[in-house]
Amino acid sequence: MMKMIRKLENKYGGLLQFVKFGLVGVSNTAISYAVYYAAVFIDKKYYLPGYALGFVLGVLNAYFWNSRFVFKKTDEKTKTVLKTFVCYGFTGALSVSLLYLFVQWLHISEYLAPVLTLLVTVPANFFINKYWAYKVKEH
Repeated sequence: MMKMIRKLENKYGGLLQFVKFGLVGVSNTAISYAVYYAAVFIDKKYYLPGYALGFVLGVLNAYFWNSRFVFKKTDEKTKTVLKTFVCYGFTGALSVSLLYLFVQWLHISEYLAPVLTLLVTVPANFFINKYWAYKVKEH
């Protein structure tokens, strides 16, 4: 299986890397939402701590899988973790801003607007991670 993945990486490098980044993003979302909904299930007053804990666990998951599976960078761990938090924090703020713009100003459905935000935030997050958080230093 790994041999096949390496062959595909050589042929379709950037596209395959983006697909793998998307898979990691799906797992981040699943973790974040699972923690959030568990907190809300316990008691609705825990929605903010649940959201914060879900975000932190999602970003740690992103760091783990992006550094090993997507960008394959394992040096400078602390610096990369911090950069990963910044990346996801930035795109999280961008996502909320776009959601507000789409719903309040452009009158797009609340159900469709989050999907539209992904069209901007996923590529933005990928490029920020690739060219900043996981950038390989040229020697």
